[in-house]
Amino acid sequence: MDYTQLAEKLVKFLDLRYEPVAVKVVKKGEPMPEGYNEPEKNLRHCQSIMKARKGESFIIPAGKHACVVGASSLGIIPSPEKVASGEFHHNLGMFDSVEAAAGMIANRPAFEPESRTATVVGPLKDAKVEPDVVILVDRPETVYWIVPASTYYKGGRVNFSSAAFQATCADTTILPTLTGEINISLGCFGCRKATDIENDEMLMGIPFNKLENIVNALEKLSEGPLPKARQK
Repeated sequence: MDYTQLAEKLVKFLDLRYEPVAVKVVKKGEPMPEGYNEPEKNLRHCQSIMKARKGESFIIPAGKHACVVGASSLGIIPSPEKVASGEFHHNLGMFDSVEAAAGMIANRPAFEPESRTATVVGPLKDAKVEPDVVILVDRPETVYWIVPASTYYKGGRVNFSSAAFQATCADTTILPTLTGEINISLGCFGCRKATDIENDEMLMGIPFNKLENIVNALEKLSEGPLPKARQK
């Protein structure tokens, strides 16, 4: 199944507000994907996701990443001392102490420092390179259906992990890549402050290697349970 078909089916079965977003984090030593332009202005990772859901595509090297917190967790730049120490996030007023903020950073999902060179972000339907993850930004009811789709064939439960910061980088790009499992985020301080994400929207990160099975399961769900639940 090609990227366009996967995107079209996700939009159709879930009635998505926006396009599914494909994200690849380029590893050090890998060639830079062709066919992508750098953004005119520096972007945060979260800003690139929100622009991509509306149709834009980018390749964003280290020098174009506007957020050092996101870029460092993505392995693109070293983690600044003020971030690692907790000083940066404590100064935002989101933690009672520097130690509490440092604990969040110490436990965040992250790629090895300077092990990546760029992010490639755009609508899944336009992807020119295989993504690591696909991110959905939508309403909770819409995002919910990925859960039964992900357990359709094998059953079981789904575990989620999140924090007050790093909704698009740590929670829905890095963690699904590292674990191979879906993960959700309710959004974060930086994402909600710096992007146009709506108050009633959240995020879901899906490992790309799980996407085709999830889409196939959504097709089955759309034949009965999904429309029945939506008929109120």
